[in-house]
Amino acid sequence: MEENTHKMLAGQPYDPETTELSQFQHLAHGLCLKYNQIPDTEGTKRQEILDQLFPNHGQSPYIQGPLQVDYGRFTTLGNNFYANFNLTILDTCPVTIGDNVMFGPNVSLITATHPLRWQQRNPHQETDGSFSSLELGKPIQIGNNCWFGSNVTICPGVTIGDGCVIGAGAVVTKDMPADSLVLGVPAKAVRKITEADHLSSYPY
Repeated sequence: MEENTHKMLAGQPYDPETTELSQFQHLAHGLCLKYNQIPDTEGTKRQEILDQLFPNHGQSPYIQGPLQVDYGRFTTLGNNFYANFNLTILDTCPVTIGDNVMFGPNVSLITATHPLRWQQRNPHQETDGSFSSLELGKPIQIGNNCWFGSNVTICPGVTIGDGCVIGAGAVVTKDMPADSLVLGVPAKAVRKITEADHLSSYPY
């Protein structure tokens, strides 16, 4: 990989318009488009695309679609990953998802961010006449056995501990400890999930 790509993955300021990153991105966007046009009854074809889009995935991933990802190759999916409609992953930094993770509709994992000062954020012209811009990102890590409700957004740099439940509409801006029920905007860990939450009519 090019030096600029390594900078991106390390969370350092980088130029998103290089040839390598553009190629990676165009490939991912094309694969997403193909995936979103294949009926979910054609599981073999869909799996072939997932294998290309997410080369780092565990056993039995299922993504309902439609989905949109920036690169895919910088995302790791654990075993038995499930995502409902409209999954979005901006993996300008690594996204790591553990085993047995379930996403409701409209979940967004956003590692990408931009400089706060517009003087650095706006595109600028180089001495050779070309234009470039400055971006950066922070990685996202999600533990095992987590469930995200609908319309959840995970912001750059967040780590979610094992066994968390992220309630519908939550915008998670900071790390969450394991086994937490997480609610709100901005999201907070409101309490621990304990044995008291066990459904008495269900044996497991």
